[in-house]
Amino acid sequence: MADTPIIETRGLTKEFNGFTAVNAVDFRMREGHIHALIGPNGAGKTTFFNLLTKFLRPTRGVILFRGENVTEAGSAELARRGIVRSFQMSAVFPHMTVLENVRIGLQRRLGTSFHFWRSESSLGSLDRRVMELLEAVDLADFARVIAVELPYGRKRALELATTLAMDPKLMLLDEPTQGMGHEDVNRITALIRKVSANRSILMVEHNMSVVSTIADRISVLQRGQIIADGPYEEVSRNPQVVEAYMGSADAELGAAHA
Repeated sequence: MADTPIIETRGLTKEFNGFTAVNAVDFRMREGHIHALIGPNGAGKTTFFNLLTKFLRPTRGVILFRGENVTEAGSAELARRGIVRSFQMSAVFPHMTVLENVRIGLQRRLGTSFHFWRSESSLGSLDRRVMELLEAVDLADFARVIAVELPYGRKRALELATTLAMDPKLMLLDEPTQGMGHEDVNRITALIRKVSANRSILMVEHNMSVVSTIADRISVLQRGQIIADGPYEEVSRNPQVVEAYMGSADAELGAAHA
């Protein structure tokens, strides 16, 4: 399975009124890898994510998931296939407990999300799995805490748990460490590595220290095109990549490489 692409694009293109945000991108990601997508602001990373998860429809090109053409599939179908995405901003139900947030994720996967007539006690059968997921992201001690009371880094950990509750085959993480202090960055980085077992993770991330630590492979976008692809050690030395990051994250690239 190591050489099988879990997600692949061929000539993927998105145009907005004459502006090409993603330009004929050929992309392959191996099953079981942590793959980082990096690039300067405005490079097309979020648009590419939106195309993969069907928040946008491509102008041209093909998307394959485990070899099957899913270009015309809707976002709900992709979620059923196991493609689950998190967002830059923490997305949790603020006035529900940590346990209840994750339990909703499990209910969605089981198709019981809208069984409002069920008593809360009938949902107890899910709680063992909820606690396993909270253990995985170091939140077991916070199970009864109202989500709004969690520190920011713990909220992102909760979002990881709710994503895991959907039993993803491919997790797409959009800026998972954005806005975090050093301690929270280290915690979330360790959690991503931990939950990557038996899963594939595609992440957009600006923090080059995170990327260099956990990514098996990196693709670099600039002006909607992939200009480099490979291991961090190789990509960080690529002259095109260094030039693309000049004046923005070039110092980060050097610092992380050092």
